[in-house]
Amino acid sequence: MSAAADRPRPARAPRSLVQKLAPVVLGFESIVVFLAGLTVFGLKALPDGIPDWWGIAGGGVVALACIAVAGMITKPWAITAGWVIQAVIAVSAFLVPAILLVVVIFGGMWAYATIMGARVDARRPADPAGTDSDRE
Repeated sequence: MSAAADRPRPARAPRSLVQKLAPVVLGFESIVVFLAGLTVFGLKALPDGIPDWWGIAGGGVVALACIAVAGMITKPWAITAGWVIQAVIAVSAFLVPAILLVVVIFGGMWAYATIMGARVDARRPADPAGTDSDRE
């Protein structure tokens, strides 16, 4: 074994509540979005002139975007990207109005995870143990 394998890895910074909740929402939403793409394909809901397989492709791309943003949630732009994904899904409700249910449920969970999670994170003490180090 090499000396590099014997060294312990540096500790990862603790994740905020938003960084814990948001990937869960996006992960489950990716499944539902892909299934919504299959629904668009099956109902032939795309306008004339656009091949029906674009429903599957669009659902797959948005689902992969959900997974990618969930994996990079610690980046500063990831929360904004999640809001953009929510808007893209909301626009797709024009094709199949039933997707509006997905928008309401997952959009609400995303809003709760990001807004309320940030409020809870703001109230947390800076010390992860919740104690002041200068007290004896």
